[in-house]
Amino acid sequence: MDYSSVEEARELPGLKLVLTAGVPGPWGEAAKGILSHKRLDYLPVRQDAGQANDSLRAWTGQDSAPVLVGEALPPVSHWLDILLHAERLAPDSPLLPRAMAQRAEAIGLCALIAGVNGFGWQRRLQLLTPGMQLDEPPEAVARMAQKYGWSAAAAASAQGELESISGHLDAVLAAAEEGGGEYFVGNRLGAADIYWATFATMIDPLPEDLCPMPAFMRSTYGSGGEAVQALLTPRLRAHRDRIYQRHLDLPLDF
Repeated sequence: MDYSSVEEARELPGLKLVLTAGVPGPWGEAAKGILSHKRLDYLPVRQDAGQANDSLRAWTGQDSAPVLVGEALPPVSHWLDILLHAERLAPDSPLLPRAMAQRAEAIGLCALIAGVNGFGWQRRLQLLTPGMQLDEPPEAVARMAQKYGWSAAAAASAQGELESISGHLDAVLAAAEEGGGEYFVGNRLGAADIYWATFATMIDPLPEDLCPMPAFMRSTYGSGGEAVQALLTPRLRAHRDRIYQRHLDLPLDF
């Protein structure tokens, strides 16, 4: 992906999306999937994982990615704010149901996947653990560990949390399939489908021809043994593959 620097992007009009360069980070890939579904063009802006990103902080008030920056509203970096902002920009291709009960269910599922203490959060704690167990953790790893609340106790409880979330998502899909559905909520693509498809790569990345990620990252994402791989049940795996094949851009470009 051809990125602009923060300094360049600040001087340009239009919609911008700050992304972690060179890696298929799930929060960023979900944001890209949302904007792609809505056919919203954006300028990709570079953020470097685990670095200080001082210029990004000066621009957006924080140093993480993704960040959605428009012309009418302040920059937004929370996953739900990005989703809702995209819903406002392109209401004719909604990813959240209009009916309140279904809308609440959809947002709740998204939170279980992308929110604090959700699937991605817990898996990230696991992925940080090998580096944090070194006598001298790498600076980038230590920075992220501090930022995202890593501790030995939190990492130890992550697998149980992941199993609970995976089990619930599988049950929701099973119920949908019994009614003839293929999506988490309703009968068409929704935000929860995009979030699950993109976050499932933290367990089992897409094949190399579809996701040409660095070898060390592929190995890291696929680490954890049988208990971790079991989180991606046959039903959840099939859903991930189906959403990518039908609705998301392939091969991944990051």
